[in-house]
Amino acid sequence: MEATRLAKAKSVDTKLEVVMIGVSDVDRAKAFYEKLGWRLDANFAAGDFHAVQVTPHNSPASIIFGKGIPSPEPGSARGLVLAVDDVGAARDELIARGVDVSEVFHYAGGPFNLTVGENPRVSGRDPEGRSYYSFASFEDPDGNGWLLQEIQTRLPGREWKLTQARAMDVGTLAELLHETEQHHGAYERTHGEHHWWDWYAPYFNARQNGSTPEEAAAADRHMDEVLHVPPR
Repeated sequence: MEATRLAKAKSVDTKLEVVMIGVSDVDRAKAFYEKLGWRLDANFAAGDFHAVQVTPHNSPASIIFGKGIPSPEPGSARGLVLAVDDVGAARDELIARGVDVSEVFHYAGGPFNLTVGENPRVSGRDPEGRSYYSFASFEDPDGNGWLLQEIQTRLPGREWKLTQARAMDVGTLAELLHETEQHHGAYERTHGEHHWWDWYAPYFNARQNGSTPEEAAAADRHMDEVLHVPPR
């Protein structure tokens, strides 16, 4: 009974927010991560306490390091993973910023598998060009290890359905408005007089929140059931 109740319960959003890493020199680590182009979110110092928070470009999760905070030993964080669309381009950018980055490699036994052979890393990209399989690595001044992992297409089921709309650039916004107009046109030809924005709003909102065009066309039901727009 309890298991059934929990299975039906709505899950609360629990997003990974921060990872704590250990460093020996806070200012040196701060300079390194800023050199990567990461956003500086916080830099608090008071007496023996000093905490810095930085966030990789366009990442929802951040890292925190400093003095007087709960953190592991300096350099003990290994295999921190940064997902990138193009591992070669990401590697080139880091090199241009003065970072020592490994050559691109893949794992002989598959992602993160260190059990195959004396050297589980094989030089070069994944021969099949698969997402998740191509990497490059670098370390911060304390030896905390980072991996760039190329992910161009996520496996099914590995993306949460959005609970709020992502920020949208002007070009994408224009395309979505055009798509909305095209779907609205079919409704407009078959139904009575109505305000176009009442149809646009539910369709546009659904598409921004991850629905397909077909699912978003439930805007028809909003018009018919909520606003009672009759057929012609």
